[in-house]
Amino acid sequence: MKFQTTLLFLSLLLSPALLCAQKENQPSKKKSPPPFSWTNPLTEKQIQYKKLPASLKHATFKSPSMDLDVGYFIYLPPEYNTKKNKRFPVVYHLHGGRPGSEAKSVQLSKFVDKAIANEEIQPTIYVFPNGGPVSWYNYPEKENGLGEDVFVNELIPHIDETYRTWGTPEGRGIEGFSQGGRGTTRIMFKHPELFASAAPGGSGYEPEKRIQENDGWESNSIRFLPVGYNTWDLAEVFSERTNKPALPILLWVGTKGFNYEYNLKFSEYLDELGVPHEIITVEGIDHSASRIYEKQGLDLMSFHDKNFKANAKTAK
Repeated sequence: MKFQTTLLFLSLLLSPALLCAQKENQPSKKKSPPPFSWTNPLTEKQIQYKKLPASLKHATFKSPSMDLDVGYFIYLPPEYNTKKNKRFPVVYHLHGGRPGSEAKSVQLSKFVDKAIANEEIQPTIYVFPNGGPVSWYNYPEKENGLGEDVFVNELIPHIDETYRTWGTPEGRGIEGFSQGGRGTTRIMFKHPELFASAAPGGSGYEPEKRIQENDGWESNSIRFLPVGYNTWDLAEVFSERTNKPALPILLWVGTKGFNYEYNLKFSEYLDELGVPHEIITVEGIDHSASRIYEKQGLDLMSFHDKNFKANAKTAK
């Protein structure tokens, strides 16, 4: 009798219906990120859903180094089309996450548009670039993987040649969030002469520390340059430069964000190095550029704006 009961139990356990039910009750695997592309325009339906400003446009340029099209979104203030002889300052916002996509942070253009309409900041161009397959890192292990070089050496000159920017460092700001905050920090310390202001937000300074302490290894599968290619070492090199420009720096992070503590540590580190900077901690906000912008975005936009205004006389 026991033998028959056991056989019945096993047959039920192995029945297709039960196996299917067991499979459905298992936790689903995390979705893989979409395949990387250097061009990511939005559909009209996506633009309407996100309620993006009419003056936000998608565009491309031909990368000289890769011989392929690279996409970006650009916000042009209303005055751009009404005052044909006027030039405008420009802010580059570096998106978070990997791989790169120029569509990732375009929702922030709504806050810019509102601030300009309310005359809280001067009319300013905002550019939302694509960070490449490893977002803002040069990573030659991947095909066409030099995201930092494409941004610094190709996109910035293209924007100055194509649009009526000031065309000088005095009218150029850089900011970014999360992975984009890491990119902003590395780029601002490597190329401080390119920018009038720099505002890295919600930056992953903990993985940057891991890279520094583990011979370039961020994880078991990703290794960057073993010496110096991280925010901590680049900050030290910058601090030791005798001819470094006076670059205004603003860190920003939500107090509920998982990078919060390491942003405080990095701020303390900059103090130790004697690198002047400000920090905004946004109370009660998690790891979200949009929610930080919603609560204190005007402070970030005003940071760039005041530096542009201070430089206006010497830039023109």
